[in-house]
Amino acid sequence: MAAGRAAGPAAGSGFIIAAFPPRRTPVTDHRTRFLQLALRVEALRFGEFTLKSGRISPYFFNAGRFDSGTALSALAACYADAVDAAGHGFDLLFGPAYKGIPLATALACEYARRGRDLPLAFNRKEAKTHGEGGTLIGAPLAGKRVLIVDDVITAGTAIREALTLIREGGGIPAGIAIALDRQEIAVESASPAGRAPDGRAPGGLGLSAAQAVAAESGIPVIAVAGLDDLLAFAGESAELLDQRERLLAYRARYGCRTSTQNAPTGG
Repeated sequence: MAAGRAAGPAAGSGFIIAAFPPRRTPVTDHRTRFLQLALRVEALRFGEFTLKSGRISPYFFNAGRFDSGTALSALAACYADAVDAAGHGFDLLFGPAYKGIPLATALACEYARRGRDLPLAFNRKEAKTHGEGGTLIGAPLAGKRVLIVDDVITAGTAIREALTLIREGGGIPAGIAIALDRQEIAVESASPAGRAPDGRAPGGLGLSAAQAVAAESGIPVIAVAGLDDLLAFAGESAELLDQRERLLAYRARYGCRTSTQNAPTGG
C-alpha cells in the first residue's frame, strides 16, 4: 500500500455532528488498539511533515506501514469493530485501487474469521482489454449494499470514482470505512473569503474531505479513529503528552468546523 494521505451528511446517514471541543471521555476499544498499533508499526509518526496541501503537519499517517500479516490482521479487527459499532447494513466489501484492495481483503478475512463470509470486489486503475476485461474484479455488485474500504479520504477522488463504478455495476453504496479521519478542512472547501494559500480559513470554516464526501453522497463515513481520538489518546499517554499541544495548535488552525463521529444507528 502507498503512503497515507494527508453541513453534515444527508439525513439518515448515520452521522452525528459533534461539538468542536476534543473528546472528553477516554479513548477505548478499537480506537485505542488502532492508535497503539499504528504507533507500533510506525504508520503514525510525529514530527514536522509537509503535506500535499502545503500544510506543515505535526503528524503523518502512512497505511503502507501495515506491511505484515500480523499488522494487517490486527488492523482489520479494528476496522470490523468500528464498522459493527456504527451499525450500518452491508452485503459486500469493495476496495478501491490501490490501497483499498488489501484493506478490503483483510477485512473480508476478518469477517470470515468471525463467521460472516462476505463477497469482495475491487477495481483496476486501467480497464483490461483481454481475458475477462473491464475494470471490476471479484464478486458481482448488482443488488448488493456495498461498503467501501480505504485508508483515508484526502481529496475524495478515489472514493467518488468507486461510487460511480459501484452504481454502474448495479450496487448500492452503503458506507465508507476509513482508518483515520484527520478532521481538518479540505483545501477546496475553505471559505473563499480570507483563504490562505494552504486553504486555511479563519475560525475553522468549511468541511473536511470526509464530511464533504458524506454530504454530497448521503453515505456515512465510518472512521476507525479521528484527530479527536488521537488528541485524547495523547493526553492519556505520558510519552505523547508533549505532542498534544502541537496537535491542538494544528487543529485550531486547520480543524473543520465540526468534528464527525460515528453513531450506532442500525443498518
